[in-house]
Amino acid sequence: MRLVNRSAPEFLYQQVIDFIENQSDSGVIRPGDKLPSLRKLSQQFGISVPTVKQAYVELERQGTVSARPQSGYYLNAKNARTLLPMRAKWAQCQPVEVSCRSLIEQVYDAMHVPDTVALGISNPVNAHPPDKTLARLMRSVLSRTAEKAVSYGPVNGDEKLRLSLALRYQEHGMSVNHHDMIITNGAQEALSIALQCVAKKGDIIAVESPCYFGLIELIESLEMKALEVYTCTEDGVCIDELEKVLEKHPVKACLFSTAINNPLGSFMPEKKRQQLVKLLESKDIPLIEDDVYSDLYFTEKRPIPAQLFSEKGLVMTCSSFSKTAAPGYRVGWLIPGKFEEAAKRIKRAQSCSTSMLQQWTLTDYLLSGDYDRHLHVLRKILRYNRERMIALIAKHFPEATCVSNPQGGSVLWIRCRSVIDTSDIFQQAIEQGISFAPGQIFSPSGKYTHYMRISFGVKWHEGIEQAIARLGKLVNTYTRIG
Repeated sequence: MRLVNRSAPEFLYQQVIDFIENQSDSGVIRPGDKLPSLRKLSQQFGISVPTVKQAYVELERQGTVSARPQSGYYLNAKNARTLLPMRAKWAQCQPVEVSCRSLIEQVYDAMHVPDTVALGISNPVNAHPPDKTLARLMRSVLSRTAEKAVSYGPVNGDEKLRLSLALRYQEHGMSVNHHDMIITNGAQEALSIALQCVAKKGDIIAVESPCYFGLIELIESLEMKALEVYTCTEDGVCIDELEKVLEKHPVKACLFSTAINNPLGSFMPEKKRQQLVKLLESKDIPLIEDDVYSDLYFTEKRPIPAQLFSEKGLVMTCSSFSKTAAPGYRVGWLIPGKFEEAAKRIKRAQSCSTSMLQQWTLTDYLLSGDYDRHLHVLRKILRYNRERMIALIAKHFPEATCVSNPQGGSVLWIRCRSVIDTSDIFQQAIEQGISFAPGQIFSPSGKYTHYMRISFGVKWHEGIEQAIARLGKLVNTYTRIG
């Protein structure tokens, strides 16, 4: 039905805004959905395309919608309180011997509890698994390689895979010699090798705060000490606070995710990333970059690895296919900078080699173009899931709850009222068929007791919405008790 046109410009402009808001309130358009095109609404309302565009720009200014280049406008989550930066005296933090293994083990165990909605582990591939494509490619590899597929491979990995990865980095302006690259058993082994190249038992490693608990556990297993550095919810590690930390403590290395932090989803601007590398290299402090989420960016373009700005070779890049394609394949890589020989020696002693069958399968996946097509779809689904999850939290959690606005990845960082200890809620949530990650495990010193991390890297179904409603009810109950 064609709506009645009026001559007053302000009415023409406002009726588009009213229409979008009504569609949102009635649930016809949900958070994350793409809005009707400018041309479609122009025809529907009998008004000009510029008038529709003016309405969309106003909705964007209000925070109701977001524009995506060469894609269109999308509805944002409504009524969610955004988690803003909170400054603290981080320079006063002391290095600590990490001890949080017990709670981390409970989070991992919860993944495998039957009939549980697993929101505690970041597994973005769940949202759009490429299992059928990879299975087809693996069958093809097996038919070509026979017994070679189960034999030991080169210590630093398949040359064709390393060359393919190096070419991808070159597309982003980073010159990588594939001979220097090392294929590892996931990013965790790459990070372990990198740490062992530059530090030993008892050394101090600077980490982001909050920090992915897998890195904290890795530092614990190597008997090193972790030192937290204030990390902004929007643009990553605070350089000023880092300088204070470096002046006060003999930091041996920094272990950061400068592109997309887990759990914040912060995105360090290119200029700041360059400033970070310059600061660290002026003090001869290595930077180990956990770069596993860079291909899952929501910004206009992929973040540039910090290693691009290195002049002394003190930056090491660690990444993998675990967050983008095949977590079970355990294929990652390390670009070791000046530490190439030490890294290869540690890799040889630690695990000898990485499965060739998975390497060859992933090489074919890259070269076929299927990987990039998969990433394009996966990023769209994750952005959609992010908005839906934020909207559900805004609906079911207490009003004072604040939520991060991640610029990539697959997790939300949620701050509850300070009276709540999310570790207390954790066990009750498991009993109700829901798992999440308590905030305490994201700090080596036990900060963030009233925070939690929830993953939106899921295949969406009605059970997800019911789980968030039950979790919100639990948080509300503890808020009243507190």
